[in-house]
Amino acid sequence: MNKIKMFLGALLGSALTACAQNENITSVDAKAFQSAITKDSVQLVDVRTAGEYATRHILYAVNIDVLQPDFKEKAGKMLDNSKPAYVYCRSGRRSMTAANILVGMGFKVVNLKGGIESYPVTEK
Repeated sequence: MNKIKMFLGALLGSALTACAQNENITSVDAKAFQSAITKDSVQLVDVRTAGEYATRHILYAVNIDVLQPDFKEKAGKMLDNSKPAYVYCRSGRRSMTAANILVGMGFKVVNLKGGIESYPVTEK
């Protein structure tokens, strides 16, 4: 029984490490994220609900709710996978989910570590 627990623990640890080290996802702090999105014309995606977006979002972000079943379809229509996608949510969990989906669609993704809660200034 202990060997099984050790094996499952090692397997889970490997899976989490593999997800955290995806070479097509870069997580950056708020300062680096803000600097990157103001320097270039970027694809900025808020992956929260429409209600959260309406309350507060970063200027020029498009809203594609990652929890909706049509997230992948909308992202495919609205975004260009030849350019990096900059994603954020409230705290960072949903944006990592979105980042993994987008990577599966051929995107390189920059994720805002800590989400909009860590972002110093929002436009709305």
